[in-house]
Amino acid sequence: MEACYGQLKIGFYKEKCDYEDVESIVNKVVNESFASDHSIAAALLRMQFHDCFVTGCDASLLLDGDTSEKKAVANLNVRGFEIIDKAKTALGQACPGTVSCADIIVMATRDAVALSGECNTKAMSSTLDQNLEVPCR
Repeated sequence: MEACYGQLKIGFYKEKCDYEDVESIVNKVVNESFASDHSIAAALLRMQFHDCFVTGCDASLLLDGDTSEKKAVANLNVRGFEIIDKAKTALGQACPGTVSCADIIVMATRDAVALSGECNTKAMSSTLDQNLEVPCR
């Protein structure tokens, strides 16, 4: 049976960001956060789960507002938003308006889990994303 990836594409952002390494930008932000707080691995994994659970991996959990998913009782203890915001800001400077927030969540989660000791973690996100192995540290 052949796997179905829809419109996902390995290395999608390599063609979109004028040689900016999107993966490295997200990885740097996650590494900086992980250095001071190892619990961000679990926090980002939980964030990704909660984002994907209701309406699919669409970054809707990041939206602010009185009736947003972020304000739902089940999501009140989700944390790590500042890490995603920091990565989004860095990517906005390097590659404005290109990288989806859903992809940022997936890449950040993948990198944080890898830092916690998991090897060869693969991640595909909701847009046309990477399916890359993350080596052990």
